[in-house]
Amino acid sequence: MPSEHTSTVSHDAIELGAHLDVRKMPAHWLMARLGKRVLRPGGLETTHWLLDRAAITSTDDVIEVAPGLGRTAAVILSRGPHSYVGIERDASAAHLAERALAGAGRAAGATRIVHANASTVPLPDGSASLLVGEAMLSMQTTTTKQAIMHEAHRLLRAGGRYVIHELAITPETIDPALAARIQADMSSTIHVGVRIGTVREWRSWLEQAGFTVEQTTTAPMHLLEPGRLVRDEGAVGATRFLCNVLRTRGATSRLRAVRGVFRQYRDHLCAVGFIARRTDSTPTADAG
Repeated sequence: MPSEHTSTVSHDAIELGAHLDVRKMPAHWLMARLGKRVLRPGGLETTHWLLDRAAITSTDDVIEVAPGLGRTAAVILSRGPHSYVGIERDASAAHLAERALAGAGRAAGATRIVHANASTVPLPDGSASLLVGEAMLSMQTTTTKQAIMHEAHRLLRAGGRYVIHELAITPETIDPALAARIQADMSSTIHVGVRIGTVREWRSWLEQAGFTVEQTTTAPMHLLEPGRLVRDEGAVGATRFLCNVLRTRGATSRLRAVRGVFRQYRDHLCAVGFIARRTDSTPTADAG
């Protein structure tokens, strides 16, 4: 029978969830271990859409929350910001992000990873002109979301841009009972708590934290669909990932279940991206 760890499994991400059984680890860790590099709900297309409109320049000091495997960090650095800081809570992921930055060819002083919680970042007020966060707020309670957004407001200078890329429920008029069932089914399948809102609710959370939303985009939730896999990973990367899935005990059934829940609720799920700007107004108290 195939072993749990084969020579084709991604060595860069092998330590993520190494102590967990394939059947129990968070789905995004499993996908990373198997070689998937893009773990964002709207794929690289949404990431590039957001960063294009954020218009990074050589004067920007960028903070990215939860850089993970460093794929978005590489895109950010390719645009030549003045500095880059990644905030990563998970020690293994922080190590992987540091490794990714080391291969980016930037001076040591211009890029670094800070091992910290996104709601209590040990950096001064106004440290950044741009703050980026992808696929991490969707796993937080409403109270924690607001704490992280308020911290983003503190870290940004006046007029600073806040870019987020998350998962949303659609339509705006969805039955609350159905929305609750979707989140419960996804949480039990991917083994991570899923706590998301509609596009309007995401906008409201940003506004309560003191931001003005300037641009919004949505995309289908096709994370494990063949077409998205090829667009995100390239033909070679997608083939390598699929081979790793087939060769790793338990991975096929696990990811079939994950894709199944995405497909079951595909009419009620979408990726959402926002470009918001810090305003001078005082953020409201945490909601929820």
